[in-house]
Amino acid sequence: MRIPVHFPGGVAVAARVGAHVVATDQPAAAGGGATAPAPFDLFLASLATCAGFYAVRFCQTRQVDSAGLGLEMETESEGHGITRIRFHLRLPDGFPERYREAIVRAVDQCAVKRHLDNPPRFETLVTTAEEARAQARRADIPSERSLEPVPGKP
Repeated sequence: MRIPVHFPGGVAVAARVGAHVVATDQPAAAGGGATAPAPFDLFLASLATCAGFYAVRFCQTRQVDSAGLGLEMETESEGHGITRIRFHLRLPDGFPERYREAIVRAVDQCAVKRHLDNPPRFETLVTTAEEARAQARRADIPSERSLEPVPGKP
């Protein structure tokens, strides 16, 4: 998967993910314009929404009404790092007791969470702008224009 990144101004950073552009910025206190969530906030939101996806899909695949299903994520920090992430799952009225432990196991299958359990190796490769253009021509990699919104899509 390739995710091209663009720098629209200030400390804002945007990434193209498929047909979507994900915008980030920093809070005003950190020198940003506060026009979008900070990247770390999106990381945390990806954990919460991933867990939520697994919870709602659990209900859907078992034809359990998900009206009233809720999930909230809470973090605990020490110094500059998060030391605990806790999901509070609110089951809907009438949720079958026999599925209570199973939905917890389903939420624990969140792909984002699993990547934290077994993290990937990170590498940073450096090229000049000229080298990148030459590589893009050879590999037919889209230019930063690929970050422009897709017509007819939000």
